[in-house]
Amino acid sequence: MSLTLAAELDLGLPPAAEARLAKLRTPERIQSFVNRIPWNTEPDGPTARSVAGVLTHQVAHCIEGAFVAAAALALAGHPPLLMDMGAARGDVDHVVALFRRRGLWGAVSKSNSPLLRYRDPIYRSLRELSLSFFPQYVKGRRKTLRTYSVSVDLRKHAPALWVTHEGPVCQEMVDILTTARHFPIVPPEAAGDLRPIDEIERRGALLNEYP
Repeated sequence: MSLTLAAELDLGLPPAAEARLAKLRTPERIQSFVNRIPWNTEPDGPTARSVAGVLTHQVAHCIEGAFVAAAALALAGHPPLLMDMGAARGDVDHVVALFRRRGLWGAVSKSNSPLLRYRDPIYRSLRELSLSFFPQYVKGRRKTLRTYSVSVDLRKHAPALWVTHEGPVCQEMVDILTTARHFPIVPPEAAGDLRPIDEIERRGALLNEYP
């Protein structure tokens, strides 16, 4: 952790909003905060709201929760890092906020599913971390996680793109994440050999916190 990082990074949030996030202090508390934000069902169309947008509308899905988590992690002294995980055709990508403790990777993750949430900092690499999501990353009975990205450092991108952006979609940040270098989880020649999950697993994967 860098105790001076928060002072060096001007997020541009109103003081009350920044103070609200700054109180969280640890990845565990940040995950609990992100969990309490109701799930964004996008009733008016697709969104990828900024941190300010999430705090205003009080709903979030994965990339929106990742923006909030990254901002809170920065205020707690961690670099604001995101990782995109790419899915097979027919499923959607997932974005998590990354942190390290004692040199090991963990993740804060906003998900409507109980299976794709917080990852304790026990992983030696981003590949190991991404593999922890593989068994539960499913559509129907199909395992769909295919790639993971390099860590995307949000300090390299203006807060106006992801913290204070006023529109419903932070499109430039979405493009940055989806076009970042990705690495395969499943070799192409192995994709046809993946065993479908069992029916009881499929039923378990249907559990959502919000309808």
